[in-house]
Amino acid sequence: MSRQIHFEYHRPGKKTVVYREALVLDRPDVKVLLQEHFSGNNVLVADTVALERSAPIVWFIITDSWHDIGRFHLADGTFTGWYTNLSKPVEFKGDHWIGNDLFLDLWQPANGDPVWLDEHELDAAIGAGLIDVATRQRVSNERALIDLQLRQQAWPPPIARDMDLGQVRDLLAT
Repeated sequence: MSRQIHFEYHRPGKKTVVYREALVLDRPDVKVLLQEHFSGNNVLVADTVALERSAPIVWFIITDSWHDIGRFHLADGTFTGWYTNLSKPVEFKGDHWIGNDLFLDLWQPANGDPVWLDEHELDAAIGAGLIDVATRQRVSNERALIDLQLRQQAWPPPIARDMDLGQVRDLLAT
C-alpha cells in the first residue's frame, strides 16, 4: 500500500488547496505522485481539453527543482501531454508537502508544439508585489533552461517521458 501525501498547494493571492495523492515512487532525486481523480473543471489550452474532470494526473516532483511536471489525461486515461508548473522547490514534511506556485506554466501536448501559459498572471503578480525581484529572476532563468532543453528535444526529463499511467498504476499495486 502506498503512502498518502497531503500536498498543500499555494498560489500567491489565491486560496490554498490541499490534494490527497498516492506516493508511487520515492527516490532521493524524484518523487512520483498519482492523483487518481482530478476534481476541478476541465483544463483547456487553445480550446483543446488538456485535462478532464475526474481524469488521473501523474506528478513528477524533481527534488530541489523550481518546477514540477504533470502527465495529463482525459477521464478515460488517454494521455494528452505534459504540464510543467514553475514553482519553488517543494517542502517535504513527512506526509505533508508544500508547493508554492510561481504562475508560469508550460503545456507540451502529446502531439503538437509546446506553449507557455499564464504569462499575464505572472506579470500581474509581479506588479502586485506578490513575487519579489529575486524570485522573478529565478522564474526567468528556469524558463530559459527549459527552453534550451526544448530546443534540444530533452524536455520533459526522461522519467516524465518514460513513466506512463499504466506503469504508475502497476507500481501502486505492488
